[in-house]
Amino acid sequence: MLPSLKIKDFVLRVPIIQGGMGAGVSMAPLAGAVAKEGGMGVLSSVALDILTSRRVGKQLDTQQATRREIEDAKALANGGVIGINIMVALFRDYADAVKGALDAKVDAIISGAGLPVHLPEIVSSYKSKAKTALIPIVSSGRALDIICKRWKRFGFLPDAVIVEGPLAGGHLGWKDLKDIEKEENKLENLLTDVLETTKNYGNIPVIAAGGIYTHEDIVRILKMGASGVQMGTRFLATEESSATDEFKQAVVNCTKEDIIVAYRPGSPCGMLFRLIKQSPMYQDALQQKRPCLCNLGYVKFKNYCPAMDNNKDYFCICNGLITSTSYFDGSDEKPLFTVGSNAYRVDKILSVKGLMKELVHGKAFN
Repeated sequence: MLPSLKIKDFVLRVPIIQGGMGAGVSMAPLAGAVAKEGGMGVLSSVALDILTSRRVGKQLDTQQATRREIEDAKALANGGVIGINIMVALFRDYADAVKGALDAKVDAIISGAGLPVHLPEIVSSYKSKAKTALIPIVSSGRALDIICKRWKRFGFLPDAVIVEGPLAGGHLGWKDLKDIEKEENKLENLLTDVLETTKNYGNIPVIAAGGIYTHEDIVRILKMGASGVQMGTRFLATEESSATDEFKQAVVNCTKEDIIVAYRPGSPCGMLFRLIKQSPMYQDALQQKRPCLCNLGYVKFKNYCPAMDNNKDYFCICNGLITSTSYFDGSDEKPLFTVGSNAYRVDKILSVKGLMKELVHGKAFN
């Protein structure tokens, strides 16, 4: 059996955090099911104003939609732990998503795709008194050190930290393809680096992510000093995931060679982005057919999306990701399939209950 994991005021029976996959893959049905089985179910905040509004048939703004999605996930969780992943890179909606999460008294806010240095400032200045754990995502001990020093100004330290290696899906913490192949950037080495940094701040629980696939992987990484793991792709390929059937089948069908890291054209935020190369939207992007239509805006570009004008280096990932969720199944937009490096190992779609039993006990269950 795997050990439990305590973060701030809550305890996970199982030290597994389900990755907050956006847009629209990690919605209430998935997060609620994972939490019910003893892990942390995590929502993605990306485009919830669009997706949740469509799901409930009522127009909601970002703050309202975030609160509603969390409340619905909690209703399914049977007392389990619910978190939400809020991307720093999406400048326009960041503060409103944080406030909506606090309104709903979410158990944890996970934040990455940039350094969440302003998160405690938003939390401390807001009216809510929720006892929410704050968990940054980092790719180095140096990044954690920067966050801790900035957060201490507001009287905060991370309640846990997720260290994400280069085998993860979606956005990666590097901008150069050469960096993800370096020995020092392997998850095991990053974990050691971050664990060493936490000693300066009271031994913050460290969650390892990126390329973890089996029970044996979990046991190995826990023996290295991690307190838990975060897993995305395994939960993408579940019945409760809100990915379209097309997306799930693409995962089942893909080979190791089909999984690539997009660089030019790539994500508008400038970070490397792992996906299945046959994704229809990516194939259009290679022919520079993907101008940005949504302009959700990115921090580094001051709330502007460079894919609106530059299709050589960037393509609009937002619409493709939204189209890959079941809430937009049948859209005229072309989908984009983002996965972790081990997605080629998936050969069937499981229930969350079956997957969690496999991860906890190390053998397949019906």
